Amino acid sequence: MLRTVFFISDGTAITAETLGHALLTQFAQLEFQQFRIPFIDSQEKAAEIALKINQQAITDGQCPLVFTTMVDQGLIATIAASNCQVFDLFAAFIKPLEQQLGVSAKPSVGAAHGLVDADGYEDRMEATNYALTHDDGMNIRFDDADIILIGVSRSGKTPTCLYLALHFGIKAANYPLTDDDMDESRLPAFLLKHKDKLIGLSINPERLSEIRQTRKPDSRYASLRQCRYETETAESMLRLSAVPVLRTTSSSVEEIASRIILEKNFQRPHFRYDIV
Repeated sequence: MLRTVFFISDGTAITAETLGHALLTQFAQLEFQQFRIPFIDSQEKAAEIALKINQQAITDGQCPLVFTTMVDQGLIATIAASNCQVFDLFAAFIKPLEQQLGVSAKPSVGAAHGLVDADGYEDRMEATNYALTHDDGMNIRFDDADIILIGVSRSGKTPTCLYLALHFGIKAANYPLTDDDMDESRLPAFLLKHKDKLIGLSINPERLSEIRQTRKPDSRYASLRQCRYETETAESMLRLSAVPVLRTTSSSVEEIASRIILEKNFQRPHFRYDIV
C-alpha cells in the first residue's frame, strides 16, 4: 500500500525528513511516496502546500502524512486544515523541555541548520574541504587528519568521510588499497606512521561486486573473483597491522560514522559521544 508523506519546514526540512523517515522505517511493510518541502515561511506558501496536499489526497484516496518542524503555529494550522494528518515533531518536546529548563523557548526559524554556531559551521566547512582534498589517496599528507579510512575501492570511504565532515567537523581522509599495496601484503609506511588514526572498512565481496557492476559492468574490477581477492587481502593486511575494521555491507553511512566516532571516542567542543 502506497502512502504519500510530506516533510515540511520553514527551514531546510532536513530535520523533519530525518526524524520522519526514522519513524517510517518502522513500517517496512508499507511503501511511501515522499516529498520534502523547505522554506514554507509565509501564509501564502502554506496555503499553496495545503492545496497540493488536498489534491494529493484526492489522487491517493486517503489523507497524506505531514511531518513538520515549523515553529509558526499559524502556518501549521493552515496546513493542518487540509486533508492530512500532521505530526508536529517539535511540539512533543518543547513543553517538557521548558518545564525542565525553567525557561520559555524562543522559536527561531531555521535555527537547526543555520549559522547560530558560526565557529561550528566554519569547522564543518573546513573539514569538508579537507575531506575533498584528501579523498581516494589524492593527498597522502595526513598530519592534520582526525581519522584515516582505509579499504578497497567502493567500500564506503568517501561518503563516510564527507558525512563526518559535514555533520561533525571531523577532518577525515581516506586511502584506497591498490594492487601495488596488496602485492606488498602490508600497509604502506606513510599510513602506519598515523596508526592511531586508522580505521579499516570492509565489505562483503558479493555486495562489492554488485556495487562495482553499476560503475564498470562485466569488468575484471567488478568480478566476484577480484572482489573476493581484494577484500580478503585487505582484511589480512589490516589484521596484520592491528587496525580496527568496521564492516559496511549492511550499514548506512550514518551508522558507519557513528561507529567510527565511538571507536575513536572523539571529544570536540561542538559535540560529545561517550562510549557506554
